[in-house]
Amino acid sequence: MTLTVHQFPCLSDNYGFLIRDEASGQVATIDTPDAQAILAELDKLGWKLDLILNTHWHPDHAGGNEALKTATGATIAGPSEVTRIAPLDRVVRDGDVVMLGETRFEVIDSGGHTLGHVAYHDAADALAFVGDTLFALGCGRLFEGTAEQMWGSLARLTALPDATTIYCAHEYTASNARFALSVDDDPALKARAEQIFAARERGEATVPTTIAAEKATNPFLRAPLLRPDAASPAQAFAEIRAAKDSFKG
Repeated sequence: MTLTVHQFPCLSDNYGFLIRDEASGQVATIDTPDAQAILAELDKLGWKLDLILNTHWHPDHAGGNEALKTATGATIAGPSEVTRIAPLDRVVRDGDVVMLGETRFEVIDSGGHTLGHVAYHDAADALAFVGDTLFALGCGRLFEGTAEQMWGSLARLTALPDATTIYCAHEYTASNARFALSVDDDPALKARAEQIFAARERGEATVPTTIAAEKATNPFLRAPLLRPDAASPAQAFAEIRAAKDSFKG
């Protein structure tokens, strides 16, 4: 790998991600959930921050932008919606390329959770940072977008190679697993859920995941199989998403 990923918990259930291009030594943070926590991790690692990559505008993803820019002088790139709460140095959109040293990130439209949400895909290292679009056994709530928009975004992400490592922004997996088991009795899901519950009992992270694992067990991606009578795949997804929104388990 040419990219080193340092993952750490912050806030109540977020993950922070500091990434370092080993060829150049340049460092980026994926989102800014907690500026002080990020600065502490940078100090611990002995890294200098060069770039902030925002996935969307929510405060637990862009709320630390200004403090980190003031402290480090880092350049901030993200979708235009981020300017709702913080300035950007560069607006990015679907198909754009962002370089961190020699590491190339392609920007992927992943709107639905918010209208302008984006993901960052590093094909050479077979990994992607997906913010709040796709979770381990879950997906983001539709705060701004439609089911059709989110289904399209999930389709773009699941078109990535199966071996792609997916870094999502929250530790929601145990809760997602409980919901998944309520709508799907697939043996592979049951086995994965047992592993997840055991990992959380040990205090272990369940992030990252992979495209292959999500395609096999994530009920939102399996929605057309779980709701075969739905009028369309997007409608099947909408039904599963609505069920999750009202799930009390």
